[in-house]
Amino acid sequence: MPATTVDLDDAAVRTIQFLSADAVERARSGHPGAPMGAADSVYALWSRHLRFDSADPNWVNRDRFILSAGHASMLLYSLLHLFDVGVTLDDLRAFRQWESRTPGHPEWGHTPGVEATTGPLGQGFANGVGMALGQRLVQARFPTLGPLLDHRVFALVSDGDLMEGVSAEAASLAGHWGLGNLVYLYDDNRISIEGPTSLAFREDVARRFEAHGWHTAHVDGYDREAVDRALADAVAETARPSLVLARTVIGKGAPTRAGTAKAHGEPLGAEELRGAKEAAGWPVDPPFHVAADVRAHVAALAAEKRKAAAAWRVRFEAARRAAPEEAARWDALWSRALPTDLEGRLLEVATDASLATRAWSGKMIQVAAAAVPSLIGGSADLGPSNATDVKGGGDVAPEGAGEDAPVTFSGRTLHFGVREHAMGSIANGLALYGAWIPYGGTFLVFSDYMRPAIRLAALSGLRSIYVFTHDSIFLGEDGPTHQPIEHLGALRLIPNLEVWRPADGRETATAWAAALRRDHAPTALVLSRQALPALPRPAAGDADAVARGGYILAEPGGGKARAVLVASGSEAALALEARDLLAERGIPVRVVSVPCVERFEAQPETYRHTVLPPETRAVVIEAARTDLWAAIVGPAALRLGISRFGASAPAKELAEHLGFTAAQVADRVAAWLRGT
Repeated sequence: MPATTVDLDDAAVRTIQFLSADAVERARSGHPGAPMGAADSVYALWSRHLRFDSADPNWVNRDRFILSAGHASMLLYSLLHLFDVGVTLDDLRAFRQWESRTPGHPEWGHTPGVEATTGPLGQGFANGVGMALGQRLVQARFPTLGPLLDHRVFALVSDGDLMEGVSAEAASLAGHWGLGNLVYLYDDNRISIEGPTSLAFREDVARRFEAHGWHTAHVDGYDREAVDRALADAVAETARPSLVLARTVIGKGAPTRAGTAKAHGEPLGAEELRGAKEAAGWPVDPPFHVAADVRAHVAALAAEKRKAAAAWRVRFEAARRAAPEEAARWDALWSRALPTDLEGRLLEVATDASLATRAWSGKMIQVAAAAVPSLIGGSADLGPSNATDVKGGGDVAPEGAGEDAPVTFSGRTLHFGVREHAMGSIANGLALYGAWIPYGGTFLVFSDYMRPAIRLAALSGLRSIYVFTHDSIFLGEDGPTHQPIEHLGALRLIPNLEVWRPADGRETATAWAAALRRDHAPTALVLSRQALPALPRPAAGDADAVARGGYILAEPGGGKARAVLVASGSEAALALEARDLLAERGIPVRVVSVPCVERFEAQPETYRHTVLPPETRAVVIEAARTDLWAAIVGPAALRLGISRFGASAPAKELAEHLGFTAAQVADRVAAWLRGT
């Protein structure tokens, strides 16, 4: 690095502080306090430790920096501007405005240099654990190229991040895995929106993280030399993740608001901002001031970082030439390559056996894992029930039973423990890392614990896959605490998420193929606990029809259909049984299977109307809340669903009590048609 001038470093920090405060003031919205308070410590990290290439923000060996405290977004945008990572002064002036590159909270894929979409507190913390895990997984697979992938994962975390439960789950896993490539800087300003954090948060954070297996250090957040040393020690600690607790003052430099909740979530105001600038000897006007010498100083730092990145590329290319087989595997992993015949391989496994779709999914995972090196995942301590283990693929787990047993990262099966929230967010971190297609499994009812991560995956367009088993009341005796009712509808409400509820092996194969090929968004697979029969269907064109999300499963035995029975999952076979009973009464009906509502709704109207003719009355059969189906089949349709919680009883008894036998369905359809 070039020789550092203290005055220029001070000026750079003031530039970051006041660019941030000016942008919040101009937008009349935002959080000026955290950027003003944390600028010194974060500048020390960026200027002295963070390795990146401003001309190539996606350089594979860059250090990842996550702003988990996403409300401090202007701190990140100011740094990205000064280090010339694609953010302009005009972008800063457009903070929080329509279609600007500087939204209120950082969004991955929208602003160059943003590594994760953050804002909901704790999510970025857990994403970073996923990224650090992702690096370890890559390193373990490449003896020659792996050691060259020596970047670190840094983050700025806040009090709010550490209060959220997801951070405790993720911190526990990071310590368990010994992720020494993870270094977090804690902006310990002790102020939250309601006032001092002591209102609700008085724990010893360092001791908590030490109990999780982390290395910790306390520093004055304004002593940049001390921050530098603490970060250097953290980077040198390769066996444990590190937390550097930096004591800071929120809104530092503001005459009356420094150290108060008033600096947290609202602009300083013109007079307060003027006073802060005058006290710092900073030009009051014009706003968004960047001195030429500061710009040149930071440009020199950025140039040194680009030079180091270029030197790394030379070493890496030489290593690739020396290990061509590894290089080919490396490219396949990072491209997340899929075989062209993926669908065929999966469908080949789908026989006419009667199996639970969770069991079919387990079979598909084995085929997919053999075909797709990037596929990795596991379960929240429900692997045997979710059928998520990769057989023979090895575990990412300690090599022995001792407390100090090293973790092996060469396996294919992850074990998250009973930590659904962290599992979802860590999976997102793996997807963000770039080499992996992650999946995580639990019971459908526990998707509630994962909803923030699922929503952020959908918002960010991440390639995460969720394996949700025990999909309805028919899981049986575990009772209403484990029987999902509203969960299908709740997941279907999330934009950009595809929810697949397959009815048999062939539909499960198609669902897995769709999930793996969906490179721009997440997928939820909703699977049965109980065995389901193979659906009889024409062989010709079947896979293509299933891939449309909805298709004609069976036509009426004779005459024009008086109704269309629409079902998903286990209720598809039930609809076929009811069709046969209705045919005996002289009531012809068509049966339509809709394993994926979102995929079906995306089809051309001509196709949808061919499957569900608007002039034909529709009946929806689904063992869940059916409210959302009205948008597809119309408000006049008969909806046979469940609007109450379940009960503890064998599945057969539940079906009888809740109206889900073939005879009961046929009776209700016949009565409804008589009434119309």
